[in-house]
Amino acid sequence: MTPVELSRTVLHAVRCAVDEGQLSVAVPERVVVSEPGAGGCGEYATNVALQLARAAGKPPRTVAEILRPRLIAADGIEDVVVTGPGFLNFRLGQEADPLQDLVREIRAQGQRYGHGDALAGQVLALRVPYEVRAEVVADAVVRIVASQGGRATVEHQGGRATVEHQGGRATVQHHGGRAAVEHGELVDLRPVPAPEDPAPLGPDAARWALLHPAPHDRPRITADHLVQREGNPLFRVRYAHARVRSLGRGAARLGFAAEPGPLDSAEADTAGTPAFQAHAPQAPAVHAPALHTPLSDYPRILTAAATHRAPDRLARHLVTVADAVLPFLTCVLPIGEEKPSAAHRARLALAEAAGTVLAGGLSLLGIDAPEHL
Repeated sequence: MTPVELSRTVLHAVRCAVDEGQLSVAVPERVVVSEPGAGGCGEYATNVALQLARAAGKPPRTVAEILRPRLIAADGIEDVVVTGPGFLNFRLGQEADPLQDLVREIRAQGQRYGHGDALAGQVLALRVPYEVRAEVVADAVVRIVASQGGRATVEHQGGRATVEHQGGRATVQHHGGRAAVEHGELVDLRPVPAPEDPAPLGPDAARWALLHPAPHDRPRITADHLVQREGNPLFRVRYAHARVRSLGRGAARLGFAAEPGPLDSAEADTAGTPAFQAHAPQAPAVHAPALHTPLSDYPRILTAAATHRAPDRLARHLVTVADAVLPFLTCVLPIGEEKPSAAHRARLALAEAAGTVLAGGLSLLGIDAPEHL
């Protein structure tokens, strides 16, 4: 069960409790699940009971206990424990592997992983000045809002430009005169202007320089965005994607492809292996907990970026994903006399899942994800 699936399961439990009259609250649009905090247990936890308690007129632990039996009955959940003031902690079934499930989900959805309907039916009218950073931020917001089922138009002072996301690209149409905005929530989008023209950086570095800082921060228009070194966040993100693609080509030359499964050679290779062979020397265990959280958090970050019209949140999260995947990439391909194994196929699948997230996020920012770098 993936975090997205677990979130839907929790929402279903809340809806059932409301329908049966045990809770009198508005069912939230979404529920956030994450790794348990201090004092928690299991693989995931949520604070939904604390969020609903005031509206329900009940203590958070009472709300949690109302939801608990419905959650325990759900497929894929082994146990639910209430801790602290009312946190719900989930232990998934023993046969479930959250990371494998997550990799399968990303592979199935491709670059649409993280897209949803949180803003379905909403139309945003973004009012921006004639300034390069405002234009670039508005274009990215249009793409990100579309990823969550919404639609956005952009109106300039002294004239109107309609920006819509269709077929993977944003189009802009300018209209003479000032047109009234219809059926849209008016949003002023005024980031701190760029101190100089970013065009000499090239399209990708220029967009990153304008999108990566928070809107209230002054963007740096310097050649640092072009330097291929670890101190350059854009380089790390694009390099991580290019490395993943390179590993895929290397695996193809070695005759194997990605397939989700256990990352540990011992666990992967002894599955279905006779007992007398299971004691053969194995390669050291490989763990990737640092990758699980940023990949599973991506849908939440994307929704937040759309809701708050903040492409900088997406840009910074891509840096987090890149920093998590880069150290892992050294163990993807066989080393020395190693032969390709099920564990290598699983590691490649995880690396490619991270690459998919990086490519999808860069695309929403309007930045190229290179095959080679």
